[in-house]
Amino acid sequence: MSGSRAEAEEKVGSRQRLQVNEYKENQNIAYVSLRPVQTTVLGKTPKVYLVPFSLSSYKPDQLKRPKSLLDKNSNNEVACKKCKKAEIKKTCRRILTPKMEATSSKAESTLQKSSLDVHAESNKWQYKSTSDTVILSADTESSQDGDSDEGTTPGMDDFSGLSPYEKKRLKNISENANFFASLQLSESAARLREMIKKRQPPESKRKKPKKKENETGCRRSMRLLKVDPSGVSLPATPTQPILVADENPLLPPGPLEMTSENRDDNSELFKGFLQTWAEVSKVSLGRTRSKNTEKELSSIKSYKANLNGMIISEDTVYKVTKGPIFSMALHPSEIRTLVAAGARSGQVGLWDLTHQPKEDGVYIFQPHSQPVSCLYFSPANPAHLLSLSYDGTLRCGDFSRAVFEEVYRDERSSFSSFDFLAEDASTLIVGHWDGSMSLVDRRTPGTSCEKLINSSLSKIRTVHVHPVHRQYFITAGLRDIHIYDARCLNPSRRKPLISLTEHTKSIASAYFSPLTGNRVVTTCADCKLRIFDSSCISSKIPLLTTIRHNTITGRWLTRFQAVWDPKQEDCIIVGSMAHPRRVEVFHERGKWVHSFLGGECLASVCSINVMHPTRYILAGGNSSGRIHVFMN
Repeated sequence: MSGSRAEAEEKVGSRQRLQVNEYKENQNIAYVSLRPVQTTVLGKTPKVYLVPFSLSSYKPDQLKRPKSLLDKNSNNEVACKKCKKAEIKKTCRRILTPKMEATSSKAESTLQKSSLDVHAESNKWQYKSTSDTVILSADTESSQDGDSDEGTTPGMDDFSGLSPYEKKRLKNISENANFFASLQLSESAARLREMIKKRQPPESKRKKPKKKENETGCRRSMRLLKVDPSGVSLPATPTQPILVADENPLLPPGPLEMTSENRDDNSELFKGFLQTWAEVSKVSLGRTRSKNTEKELSSIKSYKANLNGMIISEDTVYKVTKGPIFSMALHPSEIRTLVAAGARSGQVGLWDLTHQPKEDGVYIFQPHSQPVSCLYFSPANPAHLLSLSYDGTLRCGDFSRAVFEEVYRDERSSFSSFDFLAEDASTLIVGHWDGSMSLVDRRTPGTSCEKLINSSLSKIRTVHVHPVHRQYFITAGLRDIHIYDARCLNPSRRKPLISLTEHTKSIASAYFSPLTGNRVVTTCADCKLRIFDSSCISSKIPLLTTIRHNTITGRWLTRFQAVWDPKQEDCIIVGSMAHPRRVEVFHERGKWVHSFLGGECLASVCSINVMHPTRYILAGGNSSGRIHVFMN
């Protein structure tokens, strides 16, 4: 008996274990391993039945053996039933965790199929050998931290041969899939799409209340309704034409009596003023001009020394006209210092600086109704002051007879500038704002011009005659500068002899040098002063120098006009926007020569400046009618 029992035990020990391979259809499904576990051999062979179950509807207490199996077991099986039942429940809890509830139905069917195959195979083994006891247990990977020291799950090494890292990765994939499935993102996205697709209800437009036809209107004045208290309409009152007064009415044609606006005509001061002009008219300026022409130009060093000696004081600053000064002229007398200024209001102011106090030496006249843009003392008679205005009139103030004579008048056009074609001031060239020019002969009776020529310019700002070859004159337009020959002017020919097209913006003025006419200086809004070589008047005049200078005065200040010094024709004088306020002198080569600074006496911009032909006297006018005089 003992020998047969020992042989049976050896057979049982040498018997190979039953192995069941798991079904791998989806890598996200946990592996199921079924293997026989060697246990204590009992007297009878127990039978194990595998029943299909669902993962989604699993409950821990659901997996129980049928009562029929319990009834068939012997008393020896009852002793180990509790142990086996506890072991099965523990294994099932590891397999069926709450996270597996969201597994797809495909995984459930796969697991059921594998369970049925295992049940059939176990029955086959049971039929062959009834003396062996086989207990099938289902194990699942458990790679949680702290499950085992080696980080592996028993039962997986024999089948898959996966490393701990791969097992942990598979577990993480499964847990992430279950987590996202539990969030129900697809359902939330579907609900959001439905909410977006829903059309928003159109905005309800507010309905305007309908006006009642019989609604009573507001009360109105019977005077506004033009009815009397009884309700009868009043007759319409005849409307009288409203006479709008012209701000700048034209003065009557013909000569105007010279009456001062700030003095009494019968006062002793005014009579003395007229007597002074009569004495000045006796001075012959022909000799002085010939002497200055023959005289050579002084050196720049001596010229600078004379300019440094010119100063300004409170006695040489005074407000002469009303409004901005548009033009200025200095009387050529060497005995008296007489300054003339033309204002925007049409006034002409005269200031005798040799008279003290200075208030008594100022006289204001009104020969024009619009801005006086050009002033010249006659080269033939220094007692005559010619003034040109925007109002289309050119007048000559004769202080010996106290009258303003009318030289030329054209009410259909506006004048901009003029100059003398002849040295005796008998003929003049007048520029119009519309681009036309007039040749005026003062020897003919009346005030009609001899010729009216339309130039190629759209506008003419300044006109200046060559000091030596007086048949040539230069005109400054908007962007171009033209030089004409007065002998070739006729209505059919408008082409100039020379055109200077180097300017890029609006031009303010263009003047020949005073003694020889060999240079031309132009002032442009592009902040450049240009000097051209006009020594040989041909088809082209070369550009000599370009001087950078700020010429932007704005709309409230009179525009700058660079002019030549009659004593030193290689130097130009121009106002400045720099602080402190000043008047600057430049050489024709572009070098700075001198700056006239006045401190508190010169606190504004002098846009218009003029130099005495023989003395070192500079007069500058600003945009408020004030004159500043620098003198030795």
